[in-house]
Amino acid sequence: MQEPDTLRRWQLPQLGRAHLEQAEAPMPTPGAGQILVKVGAVALNYRDLLMIRDGMGMPLGLPFTPGSDMAGTVMAAGPGVNRFAVGDRVVNTFWGGWIDSHWHAGTTLMGGPGPGMLASHVLIDAAWAVAAPRTLSLAEASTLPCAGLTAWFALAETGGLRAGETVLIHGTGGVALFGLQLARLHGAQAIVVTGSEDKRAQTLALGASHVLLRGGDWPAEVRRLTGGRGADHVLELSSGPNLDRSLQATRQGGRVSIIGMLGGDTLSASFYAMVLGRVTVQGIGIGHRRALEDLVRAIDVNALEPVIAAQYGFDALPAALDHLERGAFGKIVITL
Repeated sequence: MQEPDTLRRWQLPQLGRAHLEQAEAPMPTPGAGQILVKVGAVALNYRDLLMIRDGMGMPLGLPFTPGSDMAGTVMAAGPGVNRFAVGDRVVNTFWGGWIDSHWHAGTTLMGGPGPGMLASHVLIDAAWAVAAPRTLSLAEASTLPCAGLTAWFALAETGGLRAGETVLIHGTGGVALFGLQLARLHGAQAIVVTGSEDKRAQTLALGASHVLLRGGDWPAEVRRLTGGRGADHVLELSSGPNLDRSLQATRQGGRVSIIGMLGGDTLSASFYAMVLGRVTVQGIGIGHRRALEDLVRAIDVNALEPVIAAQYGFDALPAALDHLERGAFGKIVITL
């Protein structure tokens, strides 16, 4: 079957949800070191809402195509590409060019200011992709570049999570549920704090040892459940003033990973809780390509299945964004 000579994409001629539109563009040809990927699925992130709203203060070329995470199939490869061949299934890295160790000034963020994934085809550097897990569909694989890797980077890559430890997780979104699944995969117990009583049964079914309501005294309950010790790891997805309560629930010498900012972009915490508790507080900005490759191997070996709350067709992006904004148990995915 002959391939089309144009691609479809969602774009913003100016920032703001009201300006989202579909458009056609010429199909690009891969240059040296590039691959053209036919997109099969795009997983949405809270960051996408912010980028669509105001660009998060980044310099963006307009029209701008949003979307950070995709899984698809290589349709063409440019000269010098030896990482992939036509027909290979791939997922992109969020940080284009961050291969290992520390990221550098030449890296590019997908979905702004780098290429956006909400398109039928995307052209990226071959170094900005990894092989998709053999055991996952493209919809499931699309959830890995941001949500899956963020949880992996916090717990496995930098946290050194071990069996028998306790992980405290805030919320039931994409990163949170990956954190729960990865904790269980490593033989750790997971305590989840949520604002929704309705999600308790689903969270317990996924493997949480305990589900606590955000409105209660959950720091004291975490201490009680751990015999007074506190959690070894905390996935802090709220931030703001919530950080102080997380520190109260962390064991001496434990680790808090700052990931989300639903509670605000200014952190508030007690000096004494940090110093006397000798707590390591680390910021997690997704992760590098090597860690994503490690995550893919772990998924294939352990048959981990990402939690998808809902799938929407390409034309239904506005409805999918509405669902994302309301909150979901798991990931919202656009399929093509």
